[in-house]
Amino acid sequence: MAHPHSHSQSGSPAATPEDAVAQKATLGGTLMHLWPYIWPGDRFDLKMRVAWSVVLLLVAKAATLVVPFTFKWATDALTGADTAPVEPSNWTLWLLASPLALTMSYGLTRVLMAVLTQWRDGMFAQVAMHAVRKLAYRTFVHMHELSLRFHLERKTGGLTRVLERGRLGIEVIVRMVILQLVPTIIELTLVMAVLLWQFDWRYVAVIMATVVVYMFYTYKATEWRIEIRRRMNDSDSDANQKAIDSLLNYETVKYFGAEEREAKRYDKSMERYEGASVSTYTSLAVLNAGQAVIFTFGLTATMLMCAVGIRNGTNTVGDFVMINAMMIQFYQPLNFMGMVYREIKQAIIDIEKMFAVLSRNPEVKDKPGAEPLVVTNGTVHFDDVRFAYDPSRPILKGLSFEVPAGKTVAIVGPSGAGKSTISRLLFRLYDVSGGHIRIDGQDIRDVTQNSLRAAIGMVPQDTVLFNDTIRYNIRYGRWDATDEEVEEAARTAQIDTFIKASPKGYETEVGERGLKLSGGEKQRVAIARTVLKSPPILVLDEATSALDSHTEHEIQGALERVSQNRTSLVIAHRLSTIVGADEIIVLDQGRISERGTHAQLLEHGGLYASMWNRQREAEEARERLAMIGDDVVPNDSPVRSPAIDDDLATSAAAE
Repeated sequence: MAHPHSHSQSGSPAATPEDAVAQKATLGGTLMHLWPYIWPGDRFDLKMRVAWSVVLLLVAKAATLVVPFTFKWATDALTGADTAPVEPSNWTLWLLASPLALTMSYGLTRVLMAVLTQWRDGMFAQVAMHAVRKLAYRTFVHMHELSLRFHLERKTGGLTRVLERGRLGIEVIVRMVILQLVPTIIELTLVMAVLLWQFDWRYVAVIMATVVVYMFYTYKATEWRIEIRRRMNDSDSDANQKAIDSLLNYETVKYFGAEEREAKRYDKSMERYEGASVSTYTSLAVLNAGQAVIFTFGLTATMLMCAVGIRNGTNTVGDFVMINAMMIQFYQPLNFMGMVYREIKQAIIDIEKMFAVLSRNPEVKDKPGAEPLVVTNGTVHFDDVRFAYDPSRPILKGLSFEVPAGKTVAIVGPSGAGKSTISRLLFRLYDVSGGHIRIDGQDIRDVTQNSLRAAIGMVPQDTVLFNDTIRYNIRYGRWDATDEEVEEAARTAQIDTFIKASPKGYETEVGERGLKLSGGEKQRVAIARTVLKSPPILVLDEATSALDSHTEHEIQGALERVSQNRTSLVIAHRLSTIVGADEIIVLDQGRISERGTHAQLLEHGGLYASMWNRQREAEEARERLAMIGDDVVPNDSPVRSPAIDDDLATSAAAE
């Protein structure tokens, strides 16, 4: 099965390091990676399950080989010419060797074979699923440990697919290799031994030749089919992507009356999928037909040799039946080899992608012996801080400032100046390239990440909520908080009234990413969970820039209450929100160009004053238009000149 994200057309995403590692993966290497999870050192019970599974496997295969023998013995008994009177003393032996008894033994042996096989599968299931769970858990935890840079470079959907496909890949490897491939190899070995013992080397040579030709044909045909399957998967992914994209943009489609265009676009993708699917099923028919022909030639050759043996008196009719039963019985697992090969090959790639992610070292990690951060006052100090996402393009160029304990310092500046980078560095989503960030004199690189982040509360510009209840999202700030504490935090953030007005109250579902709530409601939830966290240091990263003016004023009041008696770093877009800051720092191209209070900076008449005047002009224009009519300019769509947009638009990619 081809990977659904593989593309052959131009413009496809470049291969990641994980892809390169995965393409070089081998079955042996993958099994070596998996072995610690299949044979866990701390789980004696699972080791015993593995051992018992091996025993059951061998016994089941022995029972599988006995089945053709019971068939042979029953057939010979039914065609036997021995009609001599039976002595009373030999009746027991005769009963055991009678056609009825042998026929019953045939049935019982088949039942035993099936029961042992299913018992083995059930016994090993806990081992397999434990390995799946432990490896998936380890990968999930490791993904959270990897740096923000890693996640920004990859699509979230792609990472979840790595996790999902890796998990499924482990199941495939266990099912196909341990429960299909290994038993088939054992059965083939036993069949060869029986043929050599019961017949002669010629039978072994014919079966070996049949298996070799069969496997070679299966390998070639499967390689050919993999490419066809890849095209089908690509077509399927393309059609699915177009359908999702169109449905997500339902309103846009309606605005432009583009239903027919979207339908044709989707149908064109489905047409390609149709053609690829037909090729896939046709190639499967070719594979199955070729396998059947090759195996039938081998089966016929062994039966012809046995027929000649019967004519010469060296074999019985029972031998003829046994060789047929043995070969037909062996054909079933052999027939799955094409599917087994394809599934194992894809599973190896999927699992190795998971292991490649696991092999990535986190960019930000605790030093050996790192101590927890001890916050006494909450003073934050940036000392000659330098940073660059790309070494050729520095963002911060020797930044030095201090946020005194209990005071509020605001950071402003044009887009690309490095404002949001400051909050990411303080939160240690990245490590500084040079200089130091200290909290109460402790370099944040010398303390544990957990203790650092526990001391900082963040209210971001774009709040993303979990697809759960309002109570769950507020409690995320402090998981052990009581319901009363959650509700008190909601009151502080001025969202309690809205919540109580909802039919389900705090159990109201917020929808995916919180889309059932308005921008102001989402921000209040973010403030509430920060209040619940109750951190000594607060970072407001453009927390109101995406809101309309009316909502902004309401949110600003809640933020001011939360900021009281806390060390606060405010990254501001709208300058009206930080006029009361103890100090305002103006960034320009990664350096501090101005600093002071609001009044001092206006008096200075520099960059800050220019930005302030432009925003005031835009606000006054909006108010004038609002006086003409509320429908002229909606409150959540302030009028701004292109120049203001150039200076003030947020650029996430740059910052």
